[in-house]
Amino acid sequence: QVQLVESGGGLVQAGGSLRLSCAASGSIVSIRAMGWYRQAPGKQRELVAAITTGGNTNYADSVKGRFTISRDNAKNTVDLQMNSLKTEDTAVYFCNARILTYSSGWFSADYWGQGTQVTVSS
Repeated sequence: QVQLVESGGGLVQAGGSLRLSCAASGSIVSIRAMGWYRQAPGKQRELVAAITTGGNTNYADSVKGRFTISRDNAKNTVDLQMNSLKTEDTAVYFCNARILTYSSGWFSADYWGQGTQVTVSS
């Protein structure tokens, strides 16, 4: 069984910073892409940032230059440093990882964390 556990959300004023962390645990053989998504009230879940095992990154246009994603392959963790936060960044942020496991066979699937609330006040 695999779990993704997020931490680091909270309330911050516009212009401030927050750092989100996510740790994967369980019967993990390897982790491919890891990323952060967010979902604001009444909106669809959207990709914020993603990072491959080799460190290649991809960002939503709305966060480029403000957010930085990083990962530690040895610890199975992925972080999201969020700077210059705006009120429109308010959302529930979800960690995502494509994980390969083995239990009576190879199995690759996307796993999600429970979500962490980020609220940016004006």
